[in-house]
Amino acid sequence: MIREAEPKDLPVILDIMNEAILNSTTVYDYAPKTMEFVEDWFQKKHLDKAPVLVYEMDRKTVAYGTYGRFRPRDAYRFSVEHSIYVHKDFRGAGTGTQLLAELIKRAKEEGYHTMIAGIDAANEKSYEFHRKMGFVEAGRVKEVGYKFDTWLDLIFMQLMLKKDRT
Repeated sequence: MIREAEPKDLPVILDIMNEAILNSTTVYDYAPKTMEFVEDWFQKKHLDKAPVLVYEMDRKTVAYGTYGRFRPRDAYRFSVEHSIYVHKDFRGAGTGTQLLAELIKRAKEEGYHTMIAGIDAANEKSYEFHRKMGFVEAGRVKEVGYKFDTWLDLIFMQLMLKKDRT
């Protein structure tokens, strides 16, 4: 079941977020986040009217997804960048696909023009996942991140939500 995140979901969101930070290059951060950080993040998402969705399985939150404005300048107001994170024990079960489909649906309903994904170039599963969802590669930035003693390349993938330019 996909639903709006609630404050009760924040500890699980924090756990999922920190697992990704500590064990992967899906998040280009080094240090685990705190509950205070996640509470502030959640409040800011609500103030920005950005969705924070969770996927619940057997009454347990196992994934979350969100999007927000791609960049803060006015001209970017029709572009959003999304994030989806699934608990390590529930990956590969279609959870991410359902969350992304719901985020795409909401972004279209809200009138956004394009959705962007920033993906670590070594993350072939995420690249393929986005490709299957209709995203196309829009560009690569070489050695833009550094984590686990390795320079990281970032791929931008894009899904056009509207056919016209307005």
